[in-house]
Amino acid sequence: MHEELRAALAGLLDGLPPKQAAQAVDRLIANYRGRTPTDAPVLRDRADVAAYAAYRMPATFEAVRAALTAFAARVPDWSPVSHVDIGGGTGAATWATAATWEGHHSTVLDWAQPALDLGQELAAKTLPDTTWQRQTIGEGLTVPAGTDLVTVSYVLGELRPEDRHAVVAAAAAAAKAVVLIEPGTPDGYLRIREARTQLTEAGLRIVAPCPHSDTCPIVPGEDWCHFSARVSRSSLHRQVKGGSLPYEDEKFSYVAATTLDATPAPARIVRKPQLRKGQVLLDLCTTDEGLQRTTVTKRHGTHYRQARDASWGDDWS
Repeated sequence: MHEELRAALAGLLDGLPPKQAAQAVDRLIANYRGRTPTDAPVLRDRADVAAYAAYRMPATFEAVRAALTAFAARVPDWSPVSHVDIGGGTGAATWATAATWEGHHSTVLDWAQPALDLGQELAAKTLPDTTWQRQTIGEGLTVPAGTDLVTVSYVLGELRPEDRHAVVAAAAAAAKAVVLIEPGTPDGYLRIREARTQLTEAGLRIVAPCPHSDTCPIVPGEDWCHFSARVSRSSLHRQVKGGSLPYEDEKFSYVAATTLDATPAPARIVRKPQLRKGQVLLDLCTTDEGLQRTTVTKRHGTHYRQARDASWGDDWS
């Protein structure tokens, strides 16, 4: 699905003056880092939407796909039939959902018609079973009862607190599974933490990344929970973002909750494993002991080999 998305994005900025694209990207950077809550759409016109799609869709796709993959590992025999992407814009999370499961219908809800129009245009050949619907994102939002999966990616930071609460409440009230993704910043983590509490209070179980549904053991202000997804940069991506490396790492925070019969992993690796001579240091969030560091040495045999191959964000047992 990554290559299909890259192909759909190719040529997106043809005819858009580079200065106009750069200005749109600069403004969007501030918004998508979650410092500009608003009651109006962030994506205002075709130039905004084109810049956003080129700038953000590849990274959003990889972050959402990583979160959905972690969730799917906890429900291996389940797949959604219906999917609602709240605030989905140009549809990056819908592409990620299609990369994780097959055979479902997606509905993208967004309040910016230019974003929906471009998203539909990009997905026409690859994701035909998708509905693109204009909808206010906030108070008054409803999700059809019995929806299997709701995704909300890089949206909560755009919203006022009351609208943020309404969106999470609507998802929790209707869906069997809810996956929320925000930037991997301290503020993004705090929004995920707040939504996580709201989901558990609504009766959903947390299955990723947390190994439990109890209070997060991280002390706010001292640290934050986030993960990383590798993003391949196309020439288009480099055009709007600058830089010469063929990749970048997208930091994100997320939570996946469900009413399904699912059990979280016993522990999750919450920092990049540190490789030492003959040992691997793993920072874990665990079911019973909170945050802890464990050292895996050659004496541990198979576990040592697994630790050397392990990545930030993986399950651990």
